[in-house]
Amino acid sequence: MADEELDNNSNGQKDWQSDTEKTTDADTAGLVDMDKVEAVLNATADKSSMTPQMQRMMARQEENTRRVEETIKGTKSNPRWFVPLFCILMVIGLIWVVTYYLTSNYPIPNIGAWNLLIGFVIIMIGFIMTMWWR
Repeated sequence: MADEELDNNSNGQKDWQSDTEKTTDADTAGLVDMDKVEAVLNATADKSSMTPQMQRMMARQEENTRRVEETIKGTKSNPRWFVPLFCILMVIGLIWVVTYYLTSNYPIPNIGAWNLLIGFVIIMIGFIMTMWWR
């Protein structure tokens, strides 16, 4: 009875539950605390006490980590202004086309349907820029 506890349920009746029956959401989902996982992964292990299978697994993990780190070092990224620029271009092109459809004269008067071409070119420049996005 040392690991059992007396609880009151919603009806006022007393229920006996052991500590093993009381579980949290993390226990029921099979989740493990990430700090514990990192501690195990970062711990230095005595290779002589490991099985050959564990030694191969550790060697593969070290190789994978090395490859990922090399890949990350070689990755190029765009400047900070790149994404806002192509988003703005696509929005401006959309506004240009919608303005022409609603007014049939503006944004540039007296060029007619060429306003559609200008709007779609601005939109396409924005879409082409998305292909260069890293």
